[in-house]
Amino acid sequence: MIKKALISGVVFSSMLLVGCNGENEEVTELVVSDSEEEAVDALTNEENDEINLLSELQTEILAAITEETEIDHEAIAIMLGGNLKEMSISVSFPKDLKVDDTEIQQIIEDSIQRASETENVAINEENVTITIEKY
Repeated sequence: MIKKALISGVVFSSMLLVGCNGENEEVTELVVSDSEEEAVDALTNEENDEINLLSELQTEILAAITEETEIDHEAIAIMLGGNLKEMSISVSFPKDLKVDDTEIQQIIEDSIQRASETENVAINEENVTITIEKY
């Protein structure tokens, strides 16, 4: 799935760049070479594990927030960026909901701690940036 998304992104970006260069050129068919596929396959198991852990952490945070605050999961937007050494987490929810930001922050910190204990991975909370926004 990641391979297809990456290849699709490369194809889309290439088409976008060709369309934005200001010249009227014919767009030729883009063929993905084997070397590009090999580059996608070159992700190590460690990188795949890190991606999976971040995905699981995002799911864990969403589940914990919905469980502890009774906010509908569809009203919450969560974005995780970075890696296990330096991570940014952004949580957004409607401004009309009566939820304390410190409660959300504590739920996120607890989720990080549970995920790091479950996966036996050290996540330094000092290198985690948490942003809470209301829309």
